[in-house]
Amino acid sequence: MYAHIDLDGPAGTLRVTGHRMPTVELLRTPGTAPDDHTPIGTRDPALLTLTVDGRPAGLRPAKGRLSRRSYRVDAVVSQARYRLVPCSYGESRLTRDGRPLGTLESTGDGRVDADWSPDATPRDRAVGTALAAAFGTGAQPWWQTAADIVGELIP
Repeated sequence: MYAHIDLDGPAGTLRVTGHRMPTVELLRTPGTAPDDHTPIGTRDPALLTLTVDGRPAGLRPAKGRLSRRSYRVDAVVSQARYRLVPCSYGESRLTRDGRPLGTLESTGDGRVDADWSPDATPRDRAVGTALAAAFGTGAQPWWQTAADIVGELIP
């Protein structure tokens, strides 16, 4: 099942469509300046609106600090709880209600590669693709981030 991804980071718009998939849209509040680290331009949930087939959905991206888990993104769509969380340098794992659905990879360029579980529904694929495209995937382990910070402090 192929998803079409239309991401405009500077404008803060993302639209994911595909055959038999619900349309997923993620919008950053118009007029807000994008950050340089997030493809959609922010991790602030107050500045983001997520809809799935035109219906509002909940969205809570974590702040993205030291640990991989701090880069997780949670979404609630029709009472299903999705979580995208980094599992390696370049990949993130998507779950629905705690059940693994797939591993996704996106560098923030509007493309997403995914290895889906046979249990993943078209809605799962659309939501996961949108989250990966909007926030990117993967993260360094905490110890490497901490070592980088220390290295920057040493002259």
